[in-house]
Parts: sequence; C-alpha cells; structure tokens
Amino acid sequence: MPKKKDESALVTVLRYSEIGFIIPASILLGYIIGKILEHWLHRSWLPIAGVLFGVVAGFISMIRLALRSEDEP
Repeated sequence: MPKKKDESALVTVLRYSEIGFIIPASILLGYIIGKILEHWLHRSWLPIAGVLFGVVAGFISMIRLALRSEDEP
C-alpha cells in the first residue's frame, strides 16, 4: 500500500473530487426513490421526503469521508 507521500497528484484529486459528487448523487437517488414510492403509494409528499433523506445521507457520507481522509497517515 503506497504511503501518502508516494501518491500521485491525480490520485489525490480523484479522492477529494468524490466529495463533490456525494451530495448531488444522494439527493438525486432520494428523489428517484421518492418518485417511485409516490407512484406506488399515491402520496405526493414522498419525493420531498426522499430529497430530505438524500441531503442527510449525503452530508453524513461526506463527513465520514472527510474524517477518514484526515486520519490517514
């Protein structure tokens, strides 16, 4: 396993660019699941609940990723 000093700049950029994709992907996935559930259960508030759930899940994932990368030597 390479040490942090040995990593190329591209690997570092790709690792931190993941943070920029976590929240939008979580929001989109929450909205899609909410729309599917709305179609199935006939409740109009489910897409909004899905978006809110996606926001919370995205922030939790982003915080975990940031804390994990901070702890690496």
